[in-house]
Amino acid sequence: MGCPRGGPVRAWRGVPPELSARVPAEQRGPGLDRDAVRLLVSRGTEVTHHAFAELPLLLRAGDLLVVNTSPTLAAAVDGRIGHARVVVHFSTRGDDGRWAVEVREPDGQGTTRARAGTHAGTEVVLPGAGRLVLEEPLSPRGERLWWARPGGDVLEVLRTRGRPIRYSYTERDQPLPAYQTVFALPSPDGAGSAEMPSAARPFTARLVAELVSRGVLFAPVTLHTGVASAEAHEPPYPERFTVPGASARLVNAVRAGEGRVIAVGTTAVRAVESAAGPDGAVRAAGGWTDLVVTPERGVRVVDGLLTGLHEPEASHLLMLEAVAGRTALARAYQEALRGLYLWHEFGDVHLILPAESPHAARCGGNSW
Repeated sequence: MGCPRGGPVRAWRGVPPELSARVPAEQRGPGLDRDAVRLLVSRGTEVTHHAFAELPLLLRAGDLLVVNTSPTLAAAVDGRIGHARVVVHFSTRGDDGRWAVEVREPDGQGTTRARAGTHAGTEVVLPGAGRLVLEEPLSPRGERLWWARPGGDVLEVLRTRGRPIRYSYTERDQPLPAYQTVFALPSPDGAGSAEMPSAARPFTARLVAELVSRGVLFAPVTLHTGVASAEAHEPPYPERFTVPGASARLVNAVRAGEGRVIAVGTTAVRAVESAAGPDGAVRAAGGWTDLVVTPERGVRVVDGLLTGLHEPEASHLLMLEAVAGRTALARAYQEALRGLYLWHEFGDVHLILPAESPHAARCGGNSW
């Protein structure tokens, strides 16, 4: 029997403000580390509640975690358009030297809001006498992101004048190390993610060592994330990715055995699924991916997913539905709301595992 078509049912209307994680876990009390977050675990429609530090007890020897090694950039830079103050969010560097950017305006509370009136030819003055000229919208879907021609070295501007992108639900600015995951590696060309691959944030070196000691495997991939929309969620834009040959071979070996392939974050899903052929075999791959994982497309490689909690409008929910099924996803989010789990990049996480029953359905029509 086929799965019902359509996106996730969204009977809830947004994240209650009190469920937004306003500071990183390690700042919520003395002696806490990044792994001091909660872990919601779904096995089909069965939901259990754990501490993230229990993850090694929930995985098995031979399981494989696919992790994103992209570092987070200090991608927000102050600028001016004429006499008006703006904030530029640098999203993605194109192959032609241009950057995809979002121009926003300060909201008076330390964060930003959408800015109207951006058009081709707009010139943004950056710190250090740099210039940025907007040329064309990145997509016909809208004019939030623009291709812009820089007049200088953007990576140097980010290094010396940039700060991590921050949204209004957070309490204050955080230093860049707070947005780096334990898996982040410097890119040879200086590339990175505009926003942190946040599902991996709760991992610590100690926890990784414990997982390795228990026989859990790791496959590194890279996907440089662009800027998400703070006001209206959109399907993801094309992003740069790399799946190394060694990681591809490891994924294939685990799939051929008894282990489970579990992606750490939606970015890892997008990368590894972009490298999979119709037969499910993963091959070394790289470049740009425009893949959008939906229930209709399904997943070819991933058995499970470790991810944050997503807002009801988020396009990522379609990917979660492709992995978990609609009924299971609805059940998990009901439990997350009932259990007062925390949302966003500093919040709690959700582990989606295959149902224990070999005949459990991966789709369903229950409402949220």
